Amino acid sequence: MSAPSFANFIHRHPTLHRLMIPFAKWYCQIAGYRQLGLKADDLISEENEIVLQALKRLPPKEAYDRVFRLRRAIQCSVTHQLLPKDQWTKPEEDRLYLMPVIRQIEAEIKEREDLESMIVNKRKKNKKS
Repeated sequence: MSAPSFANFIHRHPTLHRLMIPFAKWYCQIAGYRQLGLKADDLISEENEIVLQALKRLPPKEAYDRVFRLRRAIQCSVTHQLLPKDQWTKPEEDRLYLMPVIRQIEAEIKEREDLESMIVNKRKKNKKS
């Protein structure tokens, strides 16, 4: 399943949200994945069954772009180089494309489990007075 997140808690408190924005921007810069041309969702491990299902549901263009970004990042890592600055992922391009699909699959699994564990009782026939 997806990792625990404090995002909802932070978004509900405006002061905390304002304080965390500079830290979040700094962290994304320090993480270095954008210098390799990756998006945040490219870092999600494919070893989970839910993630594999989500990858199968991606549109073909998005799936191709993901593979291209991963191969390019691996090549940069092997050669110990970063991409030229004009090829870095810009913050406005770094949008979530896989997490919404993962959340949808998790909701479907939860709904399926709820339906499978539901107990159905037959209604008793009403007695005529």
